[in-house]
Amino acid sequence: MGGNVSGRAHRLAIAALLLSPLLYGCGEKEAGKAALSEEVFPVQVMTVQPSNMLQTISAVGTVRYRRETPLGFTTPGKVATVRFEEGDFVKRGALLAALDTTSVGADLNVAEAERSRAQSEFERIKQLYTEGWVTKSRFEAAEAAAKAAGARVAQAGFARGTAQLYAPSSGVVLTRNVQPGQVIAAGTPALILGEGDDGFVFRAPVIDRSASKLRIGMAAEISLPALGSNPVTATISEIDGRANQATGAFTIQFSLPPSAQLKSGQIGTASIKLPAGDDGALQIPASAIFGMRANEGLVYIVDAKTERVETRNVAIERVTDGFVIITGGLKQGDLLVTSGAEKLRTGAKVRMTRAPG
Repeated sequence: MGGNVSGRAHRLAIAALLLSPLLYGCGEKEAGKAALSEEVFPVQVMTVQPSNMLQTISAVGTVRYRRETPLGFTTPGKVATVRFEEGDFVKRGALLAALDTTSVGADLNVAEAERSRAQSEFERIKQLYTEGWVTKSRFEAAEAAAKAAGARVAQAGFARGTAQLYAPSSGVVLTRNVQPGQVIAAGTPALILGEGDDGFVFRAPVIDRSASKLRIGMAAEISLPALGSNPVTATISEIDGRANQATGAFTIQFSLPPSAQLKSGQIGTASIKLPAGDDGALQIPASAIFGMRANEGLVYIVDAKTERVETRNVAIERVTDGFVIITGGLKQGDLLVTSGAEKLRTGAKVRMTRAPG
């Protein structure tokens, strides 16, 4: 019985040895079939290059007077009269508004009477001092009192003289902040005058990323519907050094040429063309981007050695005329998939052909 079992085990061992090369060969064939069955995807690629497109920065803004001057009284008081409304044209030297001078006049009269009394007292003490009847300190006190009375007259006269507000130049009343009978503090703007003698400018807010590319002296075209279809040529004259806290935008000011058609408040659009490739941006076809959201998107890049793709996240500055300007995520010389990306996944093997153009 034991001999039969031993013989059977011996026969099974021999059979296993004989079958093992066959099984190993089958494994090799299956692995080879798996390798041969990996799908290779045909794609078109291009080499990433710097942008060669002109960039245009556009911003909506308004025409303003170059100088818009707040005008206020240098002394407090009650407003007696305001002679102009918003939008009225005024000539240089015109009386714009005046304070009630009743109390100011009374103050001046009191100050003048006090000055007369102090001056008479000083003359009397001076004579006595010369004759040796009063001390030097008494003489100096009378002299100081006379000078102080004179200063009060000058102050009251100044207040009376500044109770009228005159136009420093010809222009238009842009804002009127006061009404007759209103009490106004010293220095508070009563009116804002657009001074026409200095001409007009165009002011527009520009976001930080675009504003950083602008320089004083750059040329621009200002399109103003009120002036017709022909744009006005202008130049950048000022760039705010500080962004608006609410919007984060910088105000850009453009000098406008003289024109009788320009009016404060006209709305238009400024267009500034920037040189191509001056900011390190890269240009790729819009067809290469997928999964776009906000200012980001995805692309496939091919490793030339392995011919396999990887996914890259890229920063998009703008899309224009079928192209996308990229500011991050790619570098010059990368092999970018421009066509055939629909079936790709990270790590997929591809067969490359060059994109036309």
